[in-house]
Amino acid sequence: MALTVPPVVKTQMLIRRPVGEVYRAFVDPDITTKFWFTRGSGPLESNARVTWYWDMYGVSTIVHVKELTPDSRILIEWDDPPLPVEWQFQSRPDGTSVVRIQNWGFRGTDDEVVRQALDSQGGFHLVLAGLKAWLEQGVALNLVGDHFPPEVSG
Repeated sequence: MALTVPPVVKTQMLIRRPVGEVYRAFVDPDITTKFWFTRGSGPLESNARVTWYWDMYGVSTIVHVKELTPDSRILIEWDDPPLPVEWQFQSRPDGTSVVRIQNWGFRGTDDEVVRQALDSQGGFHLVLAGLKAWLEQGVALNLVGDHFPPEVSG
């Protein structure tokens, strides 16, 4: 049976930091490298194209910034063919923030689409957990780097 509705991956996390700090963690690669990729070619800016690198896996991706609304929203396209990823940031009255991430546009057979969606959701869960640990506790958990250690197959 074919997928009748294309999947949209959604994940979210409460971060006990002000929204400006949480937003900046995704646009400034000096911060993002503490919880996600190993290096970036530059900050996210309107209409910019930057490259993010995961040196431990020997991979990179070109990121095209489609929209930035400071402290509120980031919309990018990445990969080939391009897939949209959206971050929404919500400030809460107690000085905490909620980050919501969505990713969609997966292509291929039904099995390939499901695999891509599951991989995306799992990956963004790790990113948000790493973000939370870094911003709230100053701890770099290395979740993304440790997810597929080279000595473990599978």
